[in-house]
Amino acid sequence: MSYIHLTTTERVKIETYLELGMSIRSIARRLGRQPSTVSREIRRDPDYVAERVQKRYEKARTNCGAKTKLEDTMRRTIVEKLRATWSPEQIVGRLYTGKIAFSTIYRWIYAGRIDVPVTVLRQKGKRQKPTETRGRINIGLSISQRPPEVRGRRTFGHWELDTVVSGRGKSKACVATFIERKSRFYLALPIADRGKEFSGHERIQASLGVPMYFADPYASWRRGSNENANGLLREFFPKGTDFAQVAHDELAKINGRPRKCLNWKTAHEVFTEEVLRLI
Repeated sequence: MSYIHLTTTERVKIETYLELGMSIRSIARRLGRQPSTVSREIRRDPDYVAERVQKRYEKARTNCGAKTKLEDTMRRTIVEKLRATWSPEQIVGRLYTGKIAFSTIYRWIYAGRIDVPVTVLRQKGKRQKPTETRGRINIGLSISQRPPEVRGRRTFGHWELDTVVSGRGKSKACVATFIERKSRFYLALPIADRGKEFSGHERIQASLGVPMYFADPYASWRRGSNENANGLLREFFPKGTDFAQVAHDELAKINGRPRKCLNWKTAHEVFTEEVLRLI
């Protein structure tokens, strides 16, 4: 399981919260972290000073041992075996057990420290985390900060958003998808050009007066309801569909299916019940 290191901002917050006398669990809850993460961080520096801890962290990263282990003989051997169709795991298992991890070889390849194309790998580099090329949005609130009643689907009116694109080379048309978390009511609205997803979120927040929370890049599992519904959409409109040619009323089919998580009611029925309670 991957681990995301604490940021400078988080360390400053830890120092501030400690000065306020807050417990480790309270600090962890405010940061959206595990209590064990905060506990380990504080144990490394009992008289916690964020600036000092950050400098120590940066120095440790700079002196990371994996960079210094790649000498010329090892590099030539790794290149030879990669070209002979050995995988990084096979190379380490046969030649370098206990010296390096096979994931280190992958990092060296992607960083250009080993001069071979990614096509020598069995997956041709496809498992490497993709790079965002459309620019980045300055995200104000992480999805980990959602209130408990939203995470637990206890209240009505909270939506997850995403986009589903047309087939590559078909057109730039796509659909913006919305799912209400409690009822699983799903909307898919055609839009002409995907551009940078939800780059106008600040205007939406200002006009509606409600907060918007963003999942981390490439962490779609954190908004699973929307991802699951998008998968259902693909049953009707498989990959390769040109959404510019799809009529609006065709995109509403999912709400008429009975759902086990709704005690076999349809999303349309549950959504209607919740709306009527508001009247």
